[in-house]
Amino acid sequence: MIQGLNHITLAVSCLTRSLAFYKDVLGFKAHVKWHGGAYLSIGELWLCLSCGKPCARNDYTHIAFAVSPSDFERFSRRVLSAGVSQWKKNQSEGLSLYILDPDGHKLELHVGNLESRLNTLKQKPYDGLTWL
Repeated sequence: MIQGLNHITLAVSCLTRSLAFYKDVLGFKAHVKWHGGAYLSIGELWLCLSCGKPCARNDYTHIAFAVSPSDFERFSRRVLSAGVSQWKKNQSEGLSLYILDPDGHKLELHVGNLESRLNTLKQKPYDGLTWL
């Protein structure tokens, strides 16, 4: 039986560049690196960077990281001042900054959680929404 999320692995084309991005720009803690990858963490999340050829994605698939409301504006300015590109403007509940990592992986810095999203849907339901 699944108990939760174990880790996320991302293919990266340049380990040095990606390690610097996740560590220095986003604030992950770096634990180890080797010729083929690195392990980092943020909170309880374990992230593996694995050297390889990332595939371009044109869909909405992305990884969202939680940011506290009091840190969001300052942290967003810091990320953008590092030259990080945005891939989408926020149009949903809560504050969000949609950014790309050095290999084009879609990331989101988000204020909110499932409970806040569900509460918003009570007021403004998506087209065709069904409560389960």
